[in-house]
Amino acid sequence: MIRVYAGLALWYLVLSLLTFGVYWWDKRAAIHGNWRVPERTLHMLALLGGWPGAWLGQCWLRHKTRKASFRVIFWLTALLNLLLPVALWWARWE
Repeated sequence: MIRVYAGLALWYLVLSLLTFGVYWWDKRAAIHGNWRVPERTLHMLALLGGWPGAWLGQCWLRHKTRKASFRVIFWLTALLNLLLPVALWWARWE
């Protein structure tokens, strides 16, 4: 079970770094008026495990913080990700 959690932690780390980079890229594009990353892509990265990087991108870069509907979906993706380790732990006991 420890390998599962270690693998999950590594997955979250890699996806978080990637997601933060995409947020940085999108913020830069917004400033310069260039092609933007679709919100759907940002949400998918967060859902796949990059939500910590997305959260840091929102805080540190002040990106995607004004649109309430975006933030609601983001926090739902974070909640789903936080429930995954709990579900794995719960399944261990059954």
